[in-house]
Amino acid sequence: MNGAIAVGVTDASGARSALQWAIERAVARRERLMLVCVVGSAWGIGGEEPLIEGAMQKTRALLEEAAAHARAEGADAEVSIERGDPVTRLIDVSARADLLVLGSDFARDGSPLRGVRGVRIAAGARCPVVVVPDTGAQDRTGVVVGVDGSEVSEKAVAFAAAEADRAGEALTAVMTWSPVPVPFELDDYPQDYLDRMQSLTTEDLAISLAGLRQDYPDLAVSSVVESGYPAAVLLRASRSARLPGRQRRSRHLEGKHRRAIRHGRHQRHLHRHD
Repeated sequence: MNGAIAVGVTDASGARSALQWAIERAVARRERLMLVCVVGSAWGIGGEEPLIEGAMQKTRALLEEAAAHARAEGADAEVSIERGDPVTRLIDVSARADLLVLGSDFARDGSPLRGVRGVRIAAGARCPVVVVPDTGAQDRTGVVVGVDGSEVSEKAVAFAAAEADRAGEALTAVMTWSPVPVPFELDDYPQDYLDRMQSLTTEDLAISLAGLRQDYPDLAVSSVVESGYPAAVLLRASRSARLPGRQRRSRHLEGKHRRAIRHGRHQRHLHRHD
């Protein structure tokens, strides 16, 4: 940990929102900004050299403009131009940062589809990742975190609790469950089975949150336990949240509930929040 916030800088509207979010956080927490642009490597094709040189010049200008804006608002900012694949390079950058901030890469036409880079970077990053929508996080309150009982989930809960406590906002913890899958239509699961799954999941969530009261005695914590797909439940719970969170890796619970799948798929957790 070195007190640095890395920001992926482009001229997209989502990236501009991400930059502003990161500047405000850096100023509030007196952290350093690392403003990063990635220019692809040359393929060795004739005529590439002028194209790459022009791209480098525009990239330097874009970064310097972003750095000047950050410094004008009181942030300590440095710039870096990386060369190569954007996903790989930003994952490498994340190893040198406490937080990586990216703009949303959802399609501009309102489509629910998103680009693949945000998902891949969030999955491989070495630090927490914040994906900021085009609209930013204004007028939103609260922190929502997805929980599945894994070691990675514990880190997500710790990060989310620290964020909520620092901002003086409420924390909502979400855990989902699904009945055992069967290779045929079964619409009528026994009610006592469903009730037990709900009860066991509620107990698991309580265990995952057990240490928060001691660490953050003034933190308001609420729980959401539902049967269903985690992305849909998290999306609904975080519609008005300032910071939705989730673990970075997929986990299926083992042991006494090993036949009940608890969802933690990072691809589906990066849903539209704008």
